[in-house]
Amino acid sequence: ELLAVSNLEEGSRFFSGFANLINAMRTCKKIIIGRIHGKAVGGGVGIIAACDYAFATLESSIKLSELAIGIGPFVIEPAVSRKIGKMAMAEMTLAAHEWKTSSWALQKGLYAKVLETSEELDLQVDTFTKKLANYNPEALSEMKKIFWEGTSHWDKLLKERAAISGKLVLSDFTKNALIK
Repeated sequence: ELLAVSNLEEGSRFFSGFANLINAMRTCKKIIIGRIHGKAVGGGVGIIAACDYAFATLESSIKLSELAIGIGPFVIEPAVSRKIGKMAMAEMTLAAHEWKTSSWALQKGLYAKVLETSEELDLQVDTFTKKLANYNPEALSEMKKIFWEGTSHWDKLLKERAAISGKLVLSDFTKNALIK
């Protein structure tokens, strides 16, 4: 898909998809629960970070490989940094070749719980969401606002970040890295 990007407008539009999704998750009035059952790279890590609470399996390793192909995780950075902190974000970004384990992601706060099997994952998600469904919806909505305090500028910020990625994807470095 990235190789098909041929101009700045297409590049910005491509990465704006991630921006729009993260912003939709951020502004959704409902709590979003993530069920992660496998490896996630780049934008997938951003989607996990935009979840309000995430369950994962032991196999749910994560990686930000963008620098290795000449771009960076610009659009997802605010969501990921919000969850794991700037230093862990820097560690993941600069070690673009390295998978981080689900235990690492749990320790850093990306995952709330890590389960051994998909069956245990399903049971935990089911139990948790049933409990959540019995809470006052208005209280949950108000808590979500608090969870996302300080992010109202993200509509503009993530669009700006998408434009950066959209420009970089057109570079010779990135085109060559994607072909390899």
